[in-house]
Amino acid sequence: MTQAELRLCSLLLQEHFGEIVEKVGNSLLRTGPRPLRLLVGDTGLLPDQVKKALCVLIQHNLVRYEVQPRGSVEYEARSQRILRILRYPRYIYTAKTLYGDPGELLVEELLLHGHLPMSCAVARVANRLTETMEDGKTMDYTEVSSTFVRLADTHFIQRCPTVPESPRDTKAPPPPAPALAIAEKDMYTVPRLSLHGKGKRRHSCDEDEEREHKAKKQKQEGGNSETPPDDGIYWQVNLERFHQHFRDQALVSAVASRMDQTSSEVVRTMLRMSEVTTASGASHTQPLSSNEIFRALPAGYNIGKQVLDQYLALLADDPLEFVGKSGDSGGGTYSVNLHKALVSLATATLESIVEERFGSRCARIFRLLLRKKHLEQKQVEDFAMIPAKEAKDMLYRMLSENLVSLQEIPKTPDHAPSRTFYLYTVNVMAAARMLLHRCYKSVANLMERRQHEMRENKRLLEKSQRVEAILASMQATGAEAAQLHEVEEMITGPERQQLENLKRNVNKIDASENQVDETIFVLESFIESTMKR
Repeated sequence: MTQAELRLCSLLLQEHFGEIVEKVGNSLLRTGPRPLRLLVGDTGLLPDQVKKALCVLIQHNLVRYEVQPRGSVEYEARSQRILRILRYPRYIYTAKTLYGDPGELLVEELLLHGHLPMSCAVARVANRLTETMEDGKTMDYTEVSSTFVRLADTHFIQRCPTVPESPRDTKAPPPPAPALAIAEKDMYTVPRLSLHGKGKRRHSCDEDEEREHKAKKQKQEGGNSETPPDDGIYWQVNLERFHQHFRDQALVSAVASRMDQTSSEVVRTMLRMSEVTTASGASHTQPLSSNEIFRALPAGYNIGKQVLDQYLALLADDPLEFVGKSGDSGGGTYSVNLHKALVSLATATLESIVEERFGSRCARIFRLLLRKKHLEQKQVEDFAMIPAKEAKDMLYRMLSENLVSLQEIPKTPDHAPSRTFYLYTVNVMAAARMLLHRCYKSVANLMERRQHEMRENKRLLEKSQRVEAILASMQATGAEAAQLHEVEEMITGPERQQLENLKRNVNKIDASENQVDETIFVLESFIESTMKR
């Protein structure tokens, strides 16, 4: 694990879970799998604090545990899963785009709590949606639960592994830690629940305290509270399925920019038909016949079967080979080559970065090396039609940044420079890894900059929050406009300007984080796909 990844993981844990959890997580990331005893000694925290921190990390799938042959339990941090915290806003926004407000809030609740039972998630979301509605209107549980079922059917959420039931007559001692498992057929099976009810609005603080006191008392007395019907069945967000959706969207956008909107719609239809049947790490989608694709096209696209066949032939003949023909049955069977699509997306990202950093002439040399694979310096000058001095300077600049590599091919065993060919080439995999490392570094810098901005303006932000709270309470009690204006003037003109500048800067940093994460996603997907081949 690189220093950039370690730093970014630490910042993400600190921002989302606080200092204690960050200290425990950081210790596991640095040292690898460790038992609780060593973890307590390394962090310098109390055993109870370490246990609670581990509970939080396990709840959010950021740490896994394993029983060793001698009976001890070792905990290991999942660095890649911690880095996914950066993508949480994108998961939530995608759920909103596909399934509306209930879908957005369901995914948000599951990400916020790590995992939840269906009944609990539905009740929470219904209450939150009711809060935003006009007085007198409420959100029905059935509407939220139907969205939950749709999310499970499309595999965006899945059931958590559970402790398998052991025979009761066995007298063997229980294991030090439970082994969790779930059958693949049960991962997306939603329990049949009759959830009836409506969302409730939040009451005043006094009523909340009273209800909490009653709930605690009931719990202490042995509780007459009913056990929820889905007790023990927990759900979590399936991040791999979201990544599959992001990859498909990137592929469709690439086809639209290269060809036209209809071609992209044909590819979108093919991806949509095979999204649940294709495994997340597969290099190709399931083969689909031309007739099947024609029947599945959206109603708005009034293109004939003959036109569709022409589009499919064009896609199959394209040099990028996003779509390949795999047979002639059913009017021709076609599949989407996901690996080649990811290679093209990663290459386009590298080209774009070279052009932004070094200019269009360097990008021309870079594209030339990608196409020709290996070239001598003289050949680069001739093919790219760039003067020798400039070409040499550009090649050395890219070489120093590890975007281009130099390969020596000696004519004789003594490797004499005069009898050696020096060929420039692009190692796409190495360049992608280097840029991914830089992206992690960039995101960590952006997060530290945002924290610095917030620290610098902490006093002003607290003052603004106090004024907003006073205004809200005065509006609730029906205060006059003059009184409200007087409270608003507690924040002076220069302070208001400073707050606006802070808000603008923080929004820019957040947008930059999301843009860098898009690049991270493309590079990670390409590296993962190449490693699996």
